[in-house]
Amino acid sequence: MHEKILIIDFGSQYTQLIARRVRELNVYSEIHPFNKLPNLNEKWKGIIFSGSPHSVFDKDAPQIDLNKIKGKVPLLAVCYGSQYLANKFSGNVVPSKIREYGRANLTFIDNKDILFDNVPLNSQVWMSHADTIASIPSNFNLIASTKDVRNAAYKIDNELTYGLQFHPEVYHSEHGFLILKNFLLKVCNCSQDWTPNIFIDETISHLKNKLKNDTVILGLSGGVDSTVAAILLHHAIGENLHCIFVDNGLLRKGEFDEVLNQYKDMGLNVVGVDARNNFYKSLKGICEPEKKRKCIGKTFIDVFDNEANKIKNVKWLAQGTIYPDVIESISATGGPSATIKSHHNVGGLPEYMKLQIVEPLKSLFKDEVRRIGSSLNIDQNILQRHPFPGPGLGIRILGDITIEKVKILQEADKIFIDLLKEHKFYNKVWQAGAILLPVKSVGVMGDERTYENTIALRAVESTDGMTADWVRLPYDFVAEVSNKIINRVKGVNRVVYDVSSKPPATIEWE
Repeated sequence: MHEKILIIDFGSQYTQLIARRVRELNVYSEIHPFNKLPNLNEKWKGIIFSGSPHSVFDKDAPQIDLNKIKGKVPLLAVCYGSQYLANKFSGNVVPSKIREYGRANLTFIDNKDILFDNVPLNSQVWMSHADTIASIPSNFNLIASTKDVRNAAYKIDNELTYGLQFHPEVYHSEHGFLILKNFLLKVCNCSQDWTPNIFIDETISHLKNKLKNDTVILGLSGGVDSTVAAILLHHAIGENLHCIFVDNGLLRKGEFDEVLNQYKDMGLNVVGVDARNNFYKSLKGICEPEKKRKCIGKTFIDVFDNEANKIKNVKWLAQGTIYPDVIESISATGGPSATIKSHHNVGGLPEYMKLQIVEPLKSLFKDEVRRIGSSLNIDQNILQRHPFPGPGLGIRILGDITIEKVKILQEADKIFIDLLKEHKFYNKVWQAGAILLPVKSVGVMGDERTYENTIALRAVESTDGMTADWVRLPYDFVAEVSNKIINRVKGVNRVVYDVSSKPPATIEWE
């Protein structure tokens, strides 16, 4: 059994980031919503309370039973968590006169406390709260302050219980990672036993015991998650894993053959399925984004089921589900507050297939999947491949989809991606691609007037896709991309660059 840190989610947008920071320190962590707690009698090395969009004064503010937590196990309470403890034990929490959001500097630190060991004075931290702790209970000791927030951090007497008004998990807290490290290693005494090699050995052993000689099918996408899942399963059950790679006609130029050959070179038992016409036929005349996504998903299931029926005695469906998918399904609010768009996944498995599910990556974040892949010696060209949406170019062609439009976008996209690689920008960008707009504009080529299509270029930097900022690519580079697309892709006479961030925009246009 690995040492475990329990992260109790009160609904903060940063909760997943806390878990990822803990995992980066080779300590296993689990997120559980405050209203669906696990067995607290288990041996947790420490507990972290997240922030929350709620105020402690709200009628429906998150509440938990502290009897098995406070004073029983090392506890780090962040933002709302720190206010909750202070308010619960007769401290004074009040609405802030000015919303405290953004950068601040620690003007006082109790360096004798191990939580702030080696953290320098004037360190920048990130505040994000509408209430503030005006005074702490008598048995709470002040250990850090900022100019505007006196009670920025405290420790409770005779307990390994800490409260932080700021967010140590975000990048803007310049020594926040060190504070978390101090909590995990010096307060909780964690031994950092969560490593890629240990995960690989344990997972392969678990898969062998679970699957034995059963037959498993897996739909490959060409992406990181399904590839790493396939290699783990291949190590566990060999030829009993049957992989299916579907060409939906919406992949990047040359991607189907290139990726299929890579999979075969890796020793996987894989079959490639040319289903382009199935998808084009099902998408004919459909313009609305959600309808396109659902249509692509349904067609994929039909094609996948047809191929699966050619394989005898299949008992399991493997999926590349990762931890954020699991967290979302059990969140405190029962899921995201609003559905921005549906996600294309084999998870929409019809009941008639009657297969058991195996998900070897369901405890991992995306960055952990890449580290596991590196330890499995998977080609870096696969591991560092940009995320690509399941519906592919189908949601990068705004409006209806035709074969002609797919070809135009494939050519433009290839020029963009190839130049990113040539100029060494590709690995500095989290995700990039071209979008074909339903907009034609007047242009001049030679002495002739043209009325042709517009391509939008999109390149963003991110850590997990939850938030993203547009990449400041050099003007000369963007000009080179634009010139090559307009000169080489017939039917395009204008190229624009998307300079919107997420939020308020999304990474994909549909």
